[in-house]
Amino acid sequence: MLRANCICGPHDCERIGTISKLLKTREDTINQLRERPEISVLVVGAGINGASVFRELALHGFDALIVDRGDFACGTTAAPSRMIHAGLRYLEFGEKKLVSEGVHERNLLLQNCPHYIFPLPTTIPFQSRWSGMMGVIRKTLGLSPGKRAKHRGARMIGVGLRMYDKFAEHNRQMPKHHFTSRAEAFKRRPGLHPDTIGTATYYDGWISYPERLCMEVITDAEAACESARALNYVSARGARGDTVTLRDEIAGQDIQVRPKVVVNAAGAWIDFANESLGHPSKLIAGTKGAHLVLENDELMKALDGEMLFYETPDGRAVVALPWLGKPLIGSTDIAVDDPDQARCDDNEIDYMIECLTHLLPDVKVDRSQILSTFSGVRPLMAKAAETTGQMSRSHFTDISEPTESADFPVFSLVGGKWTPFRAFGEQAMDKLLAHFSAERKVCTESIPIGGGREFPRTDLDRTGWIEALAGTSGLAPERIDTLLVRYGTVARQVAEFCTADDDKLLNNHPTYTQREIEYIIRNERVVHLNDLLLRRTAIALLGELTDELLDELLAIFASLHELSDNQTAAERKRTTDILRNRHHIDLT
Repeated sequence: MLRANCICGPHDCERIGTISKLLKTREDTINQLRERPEISVLVVGAGINGASVFRELALHGFDALIVDRGDFACGTTAAPSRMIHAGLRYLEFGEKKLVSEGVHERNLLLQNCPHYIFPLPTTIPFQSRWSGMMGVIRKTLGLSPGKRAKHRGARMIGVGLRMYDKFAEHNRQMPKHHFTSRAEAFKRRPGLHPDTIGTATYYDGWISYPERLCMEVITDAEAACESARALNYVSARGARGDTVTLRDEIAGQDIQVRPKVVVNAAGAWIDFANESLGHPSKLIAGTKGAHLVLENDELMKALDGEMLFYETPDGRAVVALPWLGKPLIGSTDIAVDDPDQARCDDNEIDYMIECLTHLLPDVKVDRSQILSTFSGVRPLMAKAAETTGQMSRSHFTDISEPTESADFPVFSLVGGKWTPFRAFGEQAMDKLLAHFSAERKVCTESIPIGGGREFPRTDLDRTGWIEALAGTSGLAPERIDTLLVRYGTVARQVAEFCTADDDKLLNNHPTYTQREIEYIIRNERVVHLNDLLLRRTAIALLGELTDELLDELLAIFASLHELSDNQTAAERKRTTDILRNRHHIDLT
């Protein structure tokens, strides 16, 4: 096994936040691979699960390379419902182990990522008391549950919530659930469906910037181990013998690498990636989940800082929650064959609006309020189920031994939700350690991620942290507070960069400055403008993008990348096409 000097051990893992001096430029990394193509592990797919395994590899000193044919976190990782949860409804299908693991990992994330993950009170309206209980009783007796009830009543919900609370007993982070009477429910939300007879409220979590958190996992890994390297816009094009051919999608050139093991973390694209790697598989049956981000003050008022977890007329469970000041609703659950074609279509928009109107008939919701849409494909394991909603959300690592055409094993990460990414990465790493006859040296349970390191947790500590950085940087406390929200304690590096030269507020988005945008582009490997608009920031999804702002940001981007006028025009067209075709954002 090839090893590098790892700066991180079981007792000093906090040091992995020293990012800047260990970042590699794209050109340097590619040149290094050309000079020395041998690597221990190639990770294909830089979503949250691939990032998790990559961090595990780095913390154990492996020389690992992670690549993604698009941007980091640009696939399913960019399209969660912004919830950090264990999946209460999965108890209905007997997935107790999955839910227990999810509750545990949710609690760890609240501790390790306090800059991006927060408690979320969640309210479930119900319209009956006993519906669905017969199936629960039959399951308890070991009998077939029979036909699932269309709706879930208060008693059935209560059974699930008691189990949920039980799973959270160890390392409890939030209050237990409680029920509210009909009178109390309507006092708080007068616009609920008139058939509502009460509500139940429990706690989960929400995430502000999922794509940024994924990036932090990757950059933490690079900081932890000098020979851990990450490249976006690099695809796996083929394999022969001990060699995998990678394609630099920017330069249009091939790179040959010789890994001892390949980890396929391509998510919904796993089978496509395995085909190119000479390990054909049929592991994935993906389902699409679409979401809407709205401009609707009336709905925000009805949400009242909570997520509403409600049933649709056809018995599905969907959500509406506040996300960065806007209401977000979702999601659908539709089988798809080609994840590249996943878009939020007109039928899904109509469906989600209709479901929300059923829950809150007095709240006006229509297409004119849509700021953006986004869709992701869940990489579910290929297993028979009556409906897409009943397909297992569990995860496992499939190991394919070397084949005649590809002289290396492939470890495919099948399934996996957002919340248990750390556990999934740890479990996959245990299999890799067994393969390399190595022992585990580091546990990631208590390692903070990125800007969550030394994050001020109390109001008093936060005020002190802000005042201290304001004093040393010369920036106003309000500005420091904004940076702390966006970057956690990495705000310190951002502030240092912004004050190292003349800076000024953007003309068309005065909460950002020119130097802050430059910091993101320079330090967070922004290859295309949409990386900045959709993943390093939430500017586009939140409806904050205008033609004028697009041109202002494009000018900064083009200057740093030294683009010609023709290249700048092409980048603008590429960006507006993506925003329009994939996110219903039309600036014209």
